[in-house]
Amino acid sequence: MSTNENKGTAVITGASSGIGAVYADRLASQGYDLVLVARRADRLQEVADRLAYAYGRKVETIVADLSVDADLRRVEQAISADESVTLLVNNAGMGGLETVATADADAAERMIKVNVVALTRLTRVVLPGLLARNRGAIINIASVVAYGIAVGGIYSGTKAYVVNFTEALQKEVAGTKVRAQVVLPGPIRTEFWDASGISLDRINQDWVMSADDLVDAALAGFAQGETVTAPGLADPAGLDTYLGARDRFYGSLFAGKPAARYAV
Repeated sequence: MSTNENKGTAVITGASSGIGAVYADRLASQGYDLVLVARRADRLQEVADRLAYAYGRKVETIVADLSVDADLRRVEQAISADESVTLLVNNAGMGGLETVATADADAAERMIKVNVVALTRLTRVVLPGLLARNRGAIINIASVVAYGIAVGGIYSGTKAYVVNFTEALQKEVAGTKVRAQVVLPGPIRTEFWDASGISLDRINQDWVMSADDLVDAALAGFAQGETVTAPGLADPAGLDTYLGARDRFYGSLFAGKPAARYAV
């Protein structure tokens, strides 16, 4: 169901399929115009045409590989000049479970560029306009692996950055009408697995969520004012307990001299 309300423009990266395409559908139905960013021109245009027809919204596309510096700068330039932007969904990402010793160095660099550098730069270029207009939000897609140290330290490390970055960003914008949200998907049934070289069949199927369910839950969490949204978490008290313990631990790290166990 579409709406005649105009909520501004939502910029969505990784929008040609999976989570990004579902975000595009849901946000268009809510009254957002769209700027869709992805590498695959044909798939991107298919999504754009379908949503423009279904919801009567303005839908623009930018074909770009966010691991390529020139492409990233081109996206930055386009969205920084668009004063209608009220929402940025940093969804584009690369995955993999390679160990540090065996990972291809160039592939690892591309992952960091997409998952960390592009997300940071696009947030940086959009945020001043949102603050000036005192309206809008940044939604960053992280992963549950941000909280688990397992095989794939490069990937989980990039997602831990996304979590810390977003939580700190929300503190920075507190007191304004600009918001930040980080979403923590578990395994989601998308093409992401094919691109990462990991078989989804290896995952406990009870853990696997559809992209539609993930996005609907994430948007529900956003509407409820959450900064950290974990769609698979049944008891939200668990997150509060974890974050509280983390903050207390952080506070215990400060001292004017080393702990007694380190005395020489």
